[in-house]
Amino acid sequence: MKFNYGKIFLLGFGFFGVSVIWGVYNAFVPLFLANKFGLAPVFIGFFMTLDNIAALFIQPPVGAWSDRLRTPIGRRMPFILIGAPIGALVFGLIPLASVLPLFVACTTTLLLSMALWRTPVVTLMPDITPSQFRSQANGIINFMGGLGAIISFLGGATLYKMNPAFPFWMGSILVIVSVLLLFIFIREPKEYEKSEEKPSMIESLKDIVHDQDKSALRLLSAIFFWFVAYNGIEAFFTLYANKYLKLEEADGARLLGQLSLIFVIFALPAGYIGSRVGRRKTILTGITILTLCMLSMFVIAPETLIIQLTKLPILGVVPVIGVILMFAGAGWALININSLPMVVDMTDAIRLGTYTGLYYLFSTLAAIAGPNINGLIAQFTGSYASIMLSGPIFMAIAAYLMTGVRRGEAKMTRQEL
Repeated sequence: MKFNYGKIFLLGFGFFGVSVIWGVYNAFVPLFLANKFGLAPVFIGFFMTLDNIAALFIQPPVGAWSDRLRTPIGRRMPFILIGAPIGALVFGLIPLASVLPLFVACTTTLLLSMALWRTPVVTLMPDITPSQFRSQANGIINFMGGLGAIISFLGGATLYKMNPAFPFWMGSILVIVSVLLLFIFIREPKEYEKSEEKPSMIESLKDIVHDQDKSALRLLSAIFFWFVAYNGIEAFFTLYANKYLKLEEADGARLLGQLSLIFVIFALPAGYIGSRVGRRKTILTGITILTLCMLSMFVIAPETLIIQLTKLPILGVVPVIGVILMFAGAGWALININSLPMVVDMTDAIRLGTYTGLYYLFSTLAAIAGPNINGLIAQFTGSYASIMLSGPIFMAIAAYLMTGVRRGEAKMTRQEL
């Protein structure tokens, strides 16, 4: 199995489609819930975790199922070809829903369909990539995902001002195009067919819990805590910008686009840094950077945060908080690019989908907890600024757990040995 940059970039279109959908969803659905349907912060926080509740019950078993599946088009592709078109269709219907029950019906169908194909599309990366190149490959995949996020935030912000439905229709079209490219150009490896082993998510999780080394358990727990911090803030950021910083509704999405731009720029370097100095050290550096950014968004006065520093093409106005978010994007890249490769390099090729599912199990649990925690904090304090306080606490816990991780670095090939 060789490392092919072109194939990895093409594979990245799958994650590109996922990122477009969730970028638009996370930016504008909270605004609909608050300003269109009048929901309180605590209920918005719960609503924004429904996608993760669906993913919690679907993604991990789907990952294990895809390890066992054998079809003429591969073991991952059937899930992608079923889930993506359904998700794209209902995503375009979300902004048209005029009553809350219909809105919930559309979002629920979206959440179920997206949960069906996310783990298989991500597992394609370790399927076709040797261990020692997985940080770089994940950097490429997340580079494409970051492009999707930039388009969803910056393009979505512009389209939202024209018509609130336009960002959703853009997302639907881009997902269909992305999946078609994936189906046409990516071919799954056939080596797995030689094995008769039937991986089980439950058995793999039991092995991790009882493993004396505890590296896998500590890593998955750290993933939980840093996703609690990040997702809890992301779910409320557009409301933080709108209600606390007093910016227009679309401006919060534009600020997230500035974070995503730097994430994209750092995606490839983060993979190379992880392979050179070690994934654990790289992740710890990212945790430190992101913690400082969260604290600064709490302690700096809103009048200072919105001071305009410059105006750039595509990005538009860059205020003080925009610069802070750019640093946050770099820190998040150092963390996010190297975490999945660490998880899958704690197992063998037979269980790649299973361990990818476990990665999403812990990150999904965090994505359920994070928005609910911050929704309660915002509800009881009466200020969206308070959501920036819980993040550093959870990041500190993640950092402590990572100090005890001893495995998950890139494995050497037989030639290197």
